[in-house]
Amino acid sequence: MLEKPDGADLLATAREVVLQELLPALPPEKAFAARMVANAIAIALREAKADTASLPAQDLAALSREIRGGAHDPGTPRHAEVLAFLRDYARLRASVSAPKALG
Repeated sequence: MLEKPDGADLLATAREVVLQELLPALPPEKAFAARMVANAIAIALREAKADTASLPAQDLAALSREIRGGAHDPGTPRHAEVLAFLRDYARLRASVSAPKALG
């Protein structure tokens, strides 16, 4: 981090301005667009804060090809490892894009 306010602080402030100051002043037909902007900012903030260090590095395109090819089907040597990675990856993605879905 270089200094305060950092990028996350600036995004959080921008989101609050959109929701608290701009949205109430907009005509109703523009409210959806303003909420979409605020939600995009919130997603960007969660993505910036996401802890990706806990996930092992994976080439997702290669992993997808391997899965489609059956390389990680039940009973294969890396099945449990890949299954655990996919569960953790899905949970991380959901925590960024749809945290309410996690309960």
